[in-house]
Amino acid sequence: MSRAIAPLTLEAFLEQPETKPASEFIHNTVMQKPMPQGEHSRLQFKLCAAINEITEASKLAYAFPELRCTFGGASLVPDISVFRWSRIPVTDSGRIANRFFVHPDWAIEILSPGQSQTKVLNNLLFCSEQGTELGWLLDPDTESVVIVLPEQRVRILEGDTRLPVFSEIDVTLTAKQIFSWLAL
Repeated sequence: MSRAIAPLTLEAFLEQPETKPASEFIHNTVMQKPMPQGEHSRLQFKLCAAINEITEASKLAYAFPELRCTFGGASLVPDISVFRWSRIPVTDSGRIANRFFVHPDWAIEILSPGQSQTKVLNNLLFCSEQGTELGWLLDPDTESVVIVLPEQRVRILEGDTRLPVFSEIDVTLTAKQIFSWLAL
């Protein structure tokens, strides 16, 4: 006689040890992210650095690589989570919190070889439903960026078209510029 297995809850998922690469919990399903490779790592580092160079000193925002964000019944690890400074969770002593139980303001994903674009876009659309203002999905193969805007409007940008960022952030980025970082 088989025994019914209860579905995994968010609370039970969060009690499990972290995996490498990270696992995510969304729509009551656990999915492990692919291991980052060279292009992915380079784009992630350069994009975090470009955003933080403009936003950190003025305390406008901060870009975190591979940060677990738990919100809306899910626990996701976007490749880059950008938070406005005022929304970065802090402890009572004023230090940055270890756990973020809030959606990012801007979620950035970088498509890895063999990764499902639909699955990653689904994560960005979920973030948008929960209040994330801006989502980017970078596709190194096509050198394009899928943009998720408020009301889940989706655009695909490439070349020299300026990519949308927060209005208070004075940074100009294009798909061409971002993907040029892959050349050494």
